[in-house]
Amino acid sequence: MVLTGAAVAQPVAIGERPGWKIAKTAHSYAELNRRLEDAIKSNKMGLVTSASASEGAKAQGFTIPGNRVVGVSRNDFARRMLAASLAAGIEAPIRLYVTENADGTGTLSYKAPSTVFAPYLTGANADLAKVAAELDDIFARIAAEAGK
Repeated sequence: MVLTGAAVAQPVAIGERPGWKIAKTAHSYAELNRRLEDAIKSNKMGLVTSASASEGAKAQGFTIPGNRVVGVSRNDFARRMLAASLAAGIEAPIRLYVTENADGTGTLSYKAPSTVFAPYLTGANADLAKVAAELDDIFARIAAEAGK
């Protein structure tokens, strides 16, 4: 079943948001998901959560554009983040979002870790900013590898 009609809200593109990194790729949605998993592993990070509303909808007989949220973390970063700011722990794992475009290709989006942790810098020790900067570099490499 495809969701259509006036009662269904039309999707709004992710668009530009402060601190977001967004890359439309030439890869299919499924291929981008595979490439993302490989890139996470090659950058020595862990894919620790995964959720897909499109898979859930499919199980109930509905078809919606593909989407998947994956949470990425690594224990050494988690320990440092928590030592710097216990409150920042609510943000872990940091998420990446794979969405399916109308042409079947995939887009990879994520909030830069420095953006995710920015609200917690006041009152945190200086290592939180260092962790965020290190993760910015790692997430940029993950995105570049997945999308190339």
